[in-house]
Amino acid sequence: MDIQGVVAEGFEPVRDAFVRNFEVLGDRGAAVSVYRDGRKVVDLWGGTRDADGTAPWTEDTAQVVRSATKGVAAAVPLLLHQRGLLDPDAPVASYWPEFKAGGKERVLVRDLLAHRAGVPALDRGLTAAEAADGVSGPAAVAAQHPSWEPGTAHGYHAQTYSWLLSELVLRVTGRTLGSVLAEDIAEPLGVDFWIGLPDTEAHRVGRVAPVDPPETAGVLRTRPRRNVSEAYADPASLTRRAFAAIDPLPDENTPAYRAAELPASNGIGTARGLARFYAATIGVVEDGARIFTPATTELAAREHSAGPDRVLVVNTRFGAGYMLHGPASPLLSPASFGHPGRGGSLAFADPEAGIGFGYVTNALAKSVTADPRAQALVRALKSAL
Repeated sequence: MDIQGVVAEGFEPVRDAFVRNFEVLGDRGAAVSVYRDGRKVVDLWGGTRDADGTAPWTEDTAQVVRSATKGVAAAVPLLLHQRGLLDPDAPVASYWPEFKAGGKERVLVRDLLAHRAGVPALDRGLTAAEAADGVSGPAAVAAQHPSWEPGTAHGYHAQTYSWLLSELVLRVTGRTLGSVLAEDIAEPLGVDFWIGLPDTEAHRVGRVAPVDPPETAGVLRTRPRRNVSEAYADPASLTRRAFAAIDPLPDENTPAYRAAELPASNGIGTARGLARFYAATIGVVEDGARIFTPATTELAAREHSAGPDRVLVVNTRFGAGYMLHGPASPLLSPASFGHPGRGGSLAFADPEAGIGFGYVTNALAKSVTADPRAQALVRALKSAL
């Protein structure tokens, strides 16, 4: 495998693990990047830009990262809070009056960010066109009766997170979440990440595709706990309904899907952009850029939800918009915050170690929160620190 890029002295284990991902774990095209104390120390890429193609992955190739989008999207409401425009302890309905329908009048902004709002599923799944039109999704979650008393439990809002965050930001600013991200975060900081891909960047984006690990991968094939497998198999379960809030699932490789703004699932970016983004949430990066104050970083990483997840049917932990380190989603340390993407991608920050990490792949496996390739890279990074 021809791996391109650079690795600072001492971080060679990350390169070794990245090579092994191709040779043993079935990666087809991928990139990994790491910042340490604001300085880029790993920036690698290899394979093909399309999971089912032959053209090489280049330095600027970007990919859909699925739910790793959520961590980047969460920076927008946190930035609005930092600017004094959004109160985490205010009811969502104080900004979005229609949201109080169905018994949701007491849902707080921090509940929404931490998957405690109680609306992970819809009575009727939206079509791909409805999901992307900017109107149908917010109207559906506003009218939806909660699946549990909001604020009393948590469950992963796999798809509805898109419309919850986007409408809240729109009501506060009059701007879409994707435009705030682009104009106030990504462009000033030089971060290659988009929620709503502009036409000018479409040529950089590779095709994603589902893959199975090769038989030689040696990946431990453990059988999911019965209650987990049953939840995913049962069309009436909250688990299946949450992931089917868009039904049928859209083709992630179409221009229409890439151009839509779905902050839960269709962010597109580079590993370098993700690592730089997370580095800027915990400190100053190379050229003096920074996103969060220390107080906002603490809010992002503070545990807001923990324990049984009513959608994922495992124990999960969430901060204000970020998944936290735990058995379901191992990150670098208990101090880490970030987000995986179903199928492989992973990005996070670790304020104690000064790390910003990003991994993107076009070979989408069946993993939900702990992909073997991403975990191999995290273990290698830990060994290098």
